[in-house]
Amino acid sequence: MDKDYYRILGVERKATAAEIKRVYRKLARKFHPDLNPGDKTAEAKFKEIQEAYSVLSDPKKKSQYDQFGFIGDQPPPGAGQRTYSPGFEGFDFSDSGSSSFADFFESLFGRGAHAAQAGPERGEDLHYTMKIGFEEAISGLQTRIQLTRLVSCPACQGSGHLHSTGKGRCPTCQGSGRAHLQRGSMKFATTCPACQGTGVSRGEDCRDCRGQGVAQKTGLINVKIPAGVDAGSRVRVPGRGNVGRNGGPPGDLYISIEVNPHPHFRREGANILLKVPISVPEATLGAQIEVPTLQGRTKIKIPPGTKSGQKFRLKEMGVTVAGGRTPGDEFVEVAIVPPAAHDQKVRELMKQLAKLSTENPRDKMGMH
Repeated sequence: MDKDYYRILGVERKATAAEIKRVYRKLARKFHPDLNPGDKTAEAKFKEIQEAYSVLSDPKKKSQYDQFGFIGDQPPPGAGQRTYSPGFEGFDFSDSGSSSFADFFESLFGRGAHAAQAGPERGEDLHYTMKIGFEEAISGLQTRIQLTRLVSCPACQGSGHLHSTGKGRCPTCQGSGRAHLQRGSMKFATTCPACQGTGVSRGEDCRDCRGQGVAQKTGLINVKIPAGVDAGSRVRVPGRGNVGRNGGPPGDLYISIEVNPHPHFRREGANILLKVPISVPEATLGAQIEVPTLQGRTKIKIPPGTKSGQKFRLKEMGVTVAGGRTPGDEFVEVAIVPPAAHDQKVRELMKQLAKLSTENPRDKMGMH
């Protein structure tokens, strides 16, 4: 092989696409020229990494590279020759039209005899984590966030090269859009990899984006968080991911929601849970008490003989979840708070109450 792309990225030949991508991103960040200003070695390494990834991330290029050890229609000088099955000696597939042999070699070495350029490629999705308040999650909000994403390079409009220098005839195919490959006794033609079959020179790589066609941009974008989201919800913002390639659509932005806790309310789906303290007289004699809700304060009736832990339902006083129509409920759980034990008058009254009360609340548990 002219270049060992697996060695350049430091991955095994059996590495998955995800592993190759992860290693590439790590190396690209390490050797990026913007992070190593003036370091020619880092710049050269960055270009080498880019070249290796452009091959190993493309299934067709990777297939050709794994089988033949090079990419394109012309093997590098000194590249090893493959031994082919007998019966092909002297064949020229350049003018084979739609023969199965021509189709076979086109699938290995090009994108098809009539392909003009790589197809549109959708941009990558981006992920962002946002922490919001309890009330904001329920009512929704509009805000702005700072986001760094890939956009089309403004210098070359995303082409990766300077158009002004790309109007001449392609020097590789001399303007024909076709390239010929000689492998042993076999000769066949395929799409020119230098111009992608256009016959026009690509021109110089854009100096701003180094031929990548994309640039990083950091800025504020408006986002809308719908009412009723909860912790763990994901909000999709269409078209706010990285820019697509070759005219492909941009990716999306996905916002993962984290919700700050509330000092009193707790949420379970569409329902709101609230614990409210009540006094011994309120629990014994009954009372009407005021409790908070998401819509303001309201009154509930505590019946005589209410026990600690008893729950009262406030219908449709909960949350309307995102995409839902009917809100959930609020459940108020009461907790009986005993009077202050240090108050002597209270203690005397409790002693009198103990004499009057002959019922043991633990009798039902079989305790004696």
